Amino acid sequence: MGLAGDERTDMAEPAGLTAMMGGKIALTDGMIHHQDIRRPFGLPREIPADRLIAALDTAKTAPTIGAAKRINRLTLTATDIDWSTGDGPEITGSGEALLMAIAGRRGITAELSGPGVATLSERIDG
Repeated sequence: MGLAGDERTDMAEPAGLTAMMGGKIALTDGMIHHQDIRRPFGLPREIPADRLIAALDTAKTAPTIGAAKRINRLTLTATDIDWSTGDGPEITGSGEALLMAIAGRRGITAELSGPGVATLSERIDG
């Protein structure tokens, strides 16, 4: 089977976990890795609220991110967008910082505040 001129339909539709999440996992993954790259260089980036909310909602439940144990019995509340999740001791911060914390990025808890930060920090840093 040659590549030139062949019509490939067997890969035209996404399948598996990413298909079940409607492309949101790709948005979330890309957004997290974009922050991984820009943050060390101190390059600011304002993420549109609708994209950030979609990424936060996806990150908290995506099995590939593993957030369930990290944020269990904690309340996360964004201070710059209309987003909150969970129950328990509260953690507040920017939506971007919360996304990075949900993703388990180290060093991010310094940007957060509230009575649940120590618990989250311990869960991230192990």
